[in-house]
Amino acid sequence: MCPSDKDPERFSELSFEDFRRMATDDSLSKYERIGFPNEYRQGKEAAIFADIVSKLPALGDRAKTILDIGPGCSDLPRMLDDLCDRQGHTLVLVDSEEMLAHHGDRPGLEKFAGQFPSGPGVLDRYREGVDGILAYSVLSIVFSEQQSVFAFLDSAMELLAPGGSMLIGDVPNISKRMRFFSSAAGRRYHREFTGRDEDPTVEFGRPQPGRIDDAVVLGLVARARAAGYDAYPVPQPDDLPLANRREDILVRRP
Repeated sequence: MCPSDKDPERFSELSFEDFRRMATDDSLSKYERIGFPNEYRQGKEAAIFADIVSKLPALGDRAKTILDIGPGCSDLPRMLDDLCDRQGHTLVLVDSEEMLAHHGDRPGLEKFAGQFPSGPGVLDRYREGVDGILAYSVLSIVFSEQQSVFAFLDSAMELLAPGGSMLIGDVPNISKRMRFFSSAAGRRYHREFTGRDEDPTVEFGRPQPGRIDDAVVLGLVARARAAGYDAYPVPQPDDLPLANRREDILVRRP
């Protein structure tokens, strides 16, 4: 399971059970264990974390409650843990036992083992009590397992305290990807990445089974707004590794 980093498809359509297995696979790097080729995360997580901090204002406050759904085991959750420790936040992690085993214990850190929202008891303990929720590179897993992304969103919104924010980050959007690859910049990127003098195939107006598209992203935004929350699709900075084909969803409770 270690082909070239030029083969990101080997990490497509992974399930929660796949990540449980990968968490203990010593043949994988810490980035591969969370479903990414090394080149997509190595040396880039500091920039990713800076973007997260800029979008979740609770992280810059003091003594808040922060929830990370599906933190994984790379450097990103460690950066979050360090920040929360410095700021006096309570940090709550929800993931498999295998992933959580990569994180030590300390006062102010609480772990719930299981798949959100069905497994852990975090909903009962923290309902309307969380100031900042992070679910980064998680929505695609929910979608690929044919779970209801609306149920995921609904449950997470139940946890938000008044004034709280949630970042559903790093959402792969096939519609955004096609728009990029139909551009001159996208065609140039494709040729440089593949090493072949040919343009990518882009077909608008066709269904994309099994892929998150604009309809899914905008549907989640509309559902959050209909429930009384403010919600927005927001871009990633250009220096993030997948900014040309992924975006974030920001949800705020007034």
